[in-house]
Amino acid sequence: MRANSFSTKSKSFYYYLLMVYFLPCFACFSQSESSSTFTNPILQDGADPYAYYHTDNYYYYMATRGNRIDLWKTKSLTTLAEASPITVWKAPASGKNSCCIWAPEIHFIDGKWYIYYTASDKDNEGDHSRYVFVLENASPDPTLGEWIDKGKINTKYSGIDGSLFSYKGKRYFLYSPYIGNHSDIAIAEMKNPWTLKGEETILASPEFDWEKTDDRSILEGPMFLEGPKDKVFIVYSGGACWDDNYSLGMLVASKKGNFLKASTWKKSPEPVLSMSEENQVYGPGHHGFAKSPDGTETWVIYHAKDKPGLGCAQRSSRMQVINWDIKGMPVFGKPVNINDPIKKPSGE
Repeated sequence: MRANSFSTKSKSFYYYLLMVYFLPCFACFSQSESSSTFTNPILQDGADPYAYYHTDNYYYYMATRGNRIDLWKTKSLTTLAEASPITVWKAPASGKNSCCIWAPEIHFIDGKWYIYYTASDKDNEGDHSRYVFVLENASPDPTLGEWIDKGKINTKYSGIDGSLFSYKGKRYFLYSPYIGNHSDIAIAEMKNPWTLKGEETILASPEFDWEKTDDRSILEGPMFLEGPKDKVFIVYSGGACWDDNYSLGMLVASKKGNFLKASTWKKSPEPVLSMSEENQVYGPGHHGFAKSPDGTETWVIYHAKDKPGLGCAQRSSRMQVINWDIKGMPVFGKPVNINDPIKKPSGE
């Protein structure tokens, strides 16, 4: 009896030590792991996401809102949902930019802020009246100050998804023009942040099956990406937002090439980011790129859906890091399941 009694006391003392000394350590490990990772989505209602990292160490984030332009300001994209968006502009009651406000993106150029967005005339709505427009703000903080309407970009065609980039002293404009029964990728040089100069060049048209749907063949959402070696890229969306096979495609060029010549660019035959039934990610597309806070990583931000057959509904914003192979080509990998933890961006 005495031996059994001693054994019982020993067990009790052992459990006491476990509770007092070891369980808090397990909690620390769990908390540490949780604070170093995040899960998608970063924003539940987040179609056509775009993020710009400024010199003030803030990310400025945007997504399609339909009748207005909202702007998020956050130190961390992984905690974006905790930030409160500010409506910086609302569509007018009538006119050429009165409806269908899509795919805004923000840039800081020569000391001023510019927002590029797609819009149409609600009294004459359709692809024929859809163009890219520009807003300007001289405030150092884009959530403050006044946004001035600079009007419509003087593109040759109606079209959507305007984007721009600067490279070696020149500024370029990309968009997706409507040409016949399909949408292409076009480029032009810019005279100033709201005006194109010279001729537009069609860089790519739909040609592969994954770039086509029953309704329309579409290339859209072009975005410039500079590689770590001798190549640059234009990553675009192929297909349509209502199709589960909506994917990211890519054009490749040499950094020494003439970006305004179509022959400079070579299209990859396969998508670089596409649907994953295994990971329950459907229609990944319409993206942006952002550096980690310390500048060492490149992240792709894109929208996708959790279930098939949702059309263009329930598109949430996700993000994942891009790796680079030995040739300096981007490796996107598979779109990550929303239940899988992802290591937070470096420097966050």
